[in-house]
Amino acid sequence: MASDKQTPVARHSVATDLTTADLRAALAAGWNDFKAHPEFGLFFAGIYVFAGIALYYVLFVWSQLAWLSTLAAGFPLIAPFVAVGLYEVSRRRENGMPMHWGAILGALRGRGDEQILAVGVIVFVAFGFWVIVAHGVFAIFLSASSMGSESVEFLMTDTGIAMLVVGGAIGALMALAFYAITVISLPMLVDREIDFITAIITSLAVVRSNSKVMLGWACLIAIALFVAMLPLFLGLFIVLPVLGHATWHLYRRAVGEYQT
Repeated sequence: MASDKQTPVARHSVATDLTTADLRAALAAGWNDFKAHPEFGLFFAGIYVFAGIALYYVLFVWSQLAWLSTLAAGFPLIAPFVAVGLYEVSRRRENGMPMHWGAILGALRGRGDEQILAVGVIVFVAFGFWVIVAHGVFAIFLSASSMGSESVEFLMTDTGIAMLVVGGAIGALMALAFYAITVISLPMLVDREIDFITAIITSLAVVRSNSKVMLGWACLIAIALFVAMLPLFLGLFIVLPVLGHATWHLYRRAVGEYQT
């Protein structure tokens, strides 16, 4: 899957010729990884599914279902970190290494230098910022309505629809920004002993150099996760592992070493 069309980024090079064929190949490889070791994919997906169901239950009990769309928009920000263990599974399978739960569960430590956790802090702060922004959007639009935020009917009004459009647009922009930051950096940090700044720069370079393909990959991930969440999040048991493994293979296609 190597390519001659590469550009140097720090100590690495990134491909500049990714195509939709690479996305199909990554998905096929991701599916094969999932079939080979489904127990890991189902385990990590189960964490995500449980968190989603718990979130929905809490909002239902608190009669705050109007917040569901907002938190659902930010919920995918957590997905790349659930997938870190899946990157390790794919890495071990690729290199013929034994599968150990300890090593796979400890993948969040990266190469033992907590660089992945540093990226996690950035995303966690971003998610908190998104919640604050969403609250502000809610407050602005709710002030123009006689209904309370606990009213699901409010979402069906002109004001409610406008709120969803504005909030959704802001959420999409934030999600895209953090997709660009994490889509390559997280599997790279699992694979190599580098700092998170270099990994983020490399991730941004891949997205910038292959903007159409990587935007297509972002849209595919967003649509797949959204559809998978509709049947009580249960579709995530298949979609999340396959996408996680596939992202690893896309990273391997996109990033090479750079010799100075």
